[in-house]
Amino acid sequence: METAVYEVVSRGEEWFVLHDGDEAGPYLTKEAAFEAVVPPISLTIQDGLPVQLNIEGGQKTPDEN
Repeated sequence: METAVYEVVSRGEEWFVLHDGDEAGPYLTKEAAFEAVVPPISLTIQDGLPVQLNIEGGQKTPDEN
């Protein structure tokens, strides 16, 4: 069974979600990108597939203090 891999990555000050060669975004924050990836991950889990989520580290924004 192939693992579905989702990645939350930054490019400059924007965040994107990558999966199977597709890209969603841009999102203003890492948290917004994470919230956007939860529904498709949930559907993948419901389909019985294993899931891997990679979230890139990054600098805190002023709102995260």
